[in-house]
Amino acid sequence: MKIQAEALLFDNDGTLISSMDSVYRCWRRWAEEYGITAEAFERVELHGRPAVEIIADLLPAERIPGALKRIEQLEVEDVAGGVVLLPGTKELLSALPLERWAVVTSATRPLAEARLHEVGVDFPAMVAADDITRGKPDPEPFLLAAAKLGVDPARCVVFEDAPAGLASGRAAGMKTVALTTTHTADELTADVVVTDLSAVSVQAIEGGVEIVAGD
Repeated sequence: MKIQAEALLFDNDGTLISSMDSVYRCWRRWAEEYGITAEAFERVELHGRPAVEIIADLLPAERIPGALKRIEQLEVEDVAGGVVLLPGTKELLSALPLERWAVVTSATRPLAEARLHEVGVDFPAMVAADDITRGKPDPEPFLLAAAKLGVDPARCVVFEDAPAGLASGRAAGMKTVALTTTHTADELTADVVVTDLSAVSVQAIEGGVEIVAGD
């Protein structure tokens, strides 16, 4: 499938990188520290959501600020050796003009930056949990990214591995490419579904980029 766009917007964890082992390790430690039962913890969806929303599902409002600082501390401390590049990431990003892409993540900025720097990825623009009031599946994160890049949302393509992120991209009026890195294809609704970014190639064209996506 060929798609022409002005900008590409990438989720981070599960799309560009994987830190899932670290994520589960840190959240399980956090849950133990805060007295969350295993049953309650297992009922909460971790992937693709801001930490503050996850915590709000588990703790009363007055405990959220301290709990948020703690999980960020645990995850940042666990970055070294806990992050890997997913297939195709380096090749795809190196082919993109800097003004044509951004990272749109549900992680906080310090954590997202630490994870990307751990694997040597420099990014031109980022929208993180710190920048928004409503996380994915709300369209706010991707709309803000389009505004940062100065492009029409309808001319953006979202790359995501999580249903919440894909729903966010669709709600923003953007085309979507789903990666089956953390969910099966039948769990993902998108314009095109691929295994990972190694199935995607791009080239710069006048006014934007042309994407070829498909296994």
